[in-house]
Amino acid sequence: MLMRITISGKNLEITQGLRDAVEDKLSKLEKYFNEDTPCNVTLSVEKERQKMEVTIPMKGHIIRAEQQSDDMYVTIDLVEDVIEAQLKKYRKKLVDMHQNAESLRKEFVEEDIADDEDIRIVRAKKFGMKPMFPEDACVQMELLGHNFFVFSNAQTGEVNVVYKRKDKSYGLIEPEF
Repeated sequence: MLMRITISGKNLEITQGLRDAVEDKLSKLEKYFNEDTPCNVTLSVEKERQKMEVTIPMKGHIIRAEQQSDDMYVTIDLVEDVIEAQLKKYRKKLVDMHQNAESLRKEFVEEDIADDEDIRIVRAKKFGMKPMFPEDACVQMELLGHNFFVFSNAQTGEVNVVYKRKDKSYGLIEPEF
């Protein structure tokens, strides 16, 4: 094992079978990373959902994936695919933006990639924002059937975002200057 994989559990005992499955799946990512790259894994059970979070810290960047399903082994498979897709999508950006890519293997960084993987904004929207309270913004978001809503906070005058969380509650994002 070239990567340093640290596995922890939350509301779950890490059995040898789970440990082996995680290490087997994540070892497939070793072709992208240099030796001794840290990889932090948290397996948890929440309301009968099997969840896996993987964080791979790199200088100037963090690779992170979180997946959940009814079966932990399915979840483990899903996470590996997500990380691999992230690495391929952002490889060029990691190098072009002068992010320190020392954790990545030289062969992976220098590999030719298609330019069609660049992020493209295909639509821009403008809309008027009348001041409202966060609770009213949540109601408006629900009426529109969206997962988030941008609004002008009537209390602060700042642009805020409300969003729907996975547990069906709401979150508020406020700017910090």
